[in-house]
Amino acid sequence: MVISYRGTLIRQILRRCHRAVAASKNSNSLTCFHGVWPPTERRDFEQHMRIVPDFISEAEEKQLHEEIEPYMSRLRYEFDHWDDAIHGFRETERKKWYPKNRELLERVRQVAFNGEIMPYVHILDLAPDGVIKPHVDSTRYCGNTISGISLLSDSVMRLVRTDAEKYLQNSSNASTEDTSYRQQPEALLENNFYADLFLPRRSLYIMSHTARYNFTHEILGNEHSKFLGNPVKKTRRISIICRNEP
Repeated sequence: MVISYRGTLIRQILRRCHRAVAASKNSNSLTCFHGVWPPTERRDFEQHMRIVPDFISEAEEKQLHEEIEPYMSRLRYEFDHWDDAIHGFRETERKKWYPKNRELLERVRQVAFNGEIMPYVHILDLAPDGVIKPHVDSTRYCGNTISGISLLSDSVMRLVRTDAEKYLQNSSNASTEDTSYRQQPEALLENNFYADLFLPRRSLYIMSHTARYNFTHEILGNEHSKFLGNPVKKTRRISIICRNEP
């Protein structure tokens, strides 16, 4: 009986994964390219920065929210982050999840990662007026892929081409005492190329390889939050973020 149940569960997860991959191949309308992109750069970006719309259902969003809300609601929003990359946020990490939500995270692993993910899942709760500034997550603390489920709100993520060679050199030469988790290289728009991505509520984004290393990423505040010229009002947004090992 146990074997039969596990077999059924695995088949259900795989079916959801196949549907998610199919949806991600049709998500080009969620990306708006700006500036003149070298063809190889754009091709790599489209391969390494993916959005899977409707990755979870409304019911699944509710069960994730119900699990984390009792703890998150006891925290205060902070506006003075230790590395100045985030304003108007509260965050935590979680290792143990209710069984139904463990199934959701297993779907993330199947769709976004080739292998294991880090055991602690990052939960980032961004206030309606909160922002995430342009940054690149340090190569010392996570691997080549970052993936997140967006709860409660639509938002716009911007990725701007930066000096990857300089960034990677600085990261590799960093002192062992350096505790900086997020690097903040310049994200210049003038004479540069970049992309705005519409992240619908309940979608999954997958940022890997060149998109992970060669671009800053940020969540735009409401004064700048537009997609294809249309305002996108961000309310409270929670992201459930998985990473792989460095």
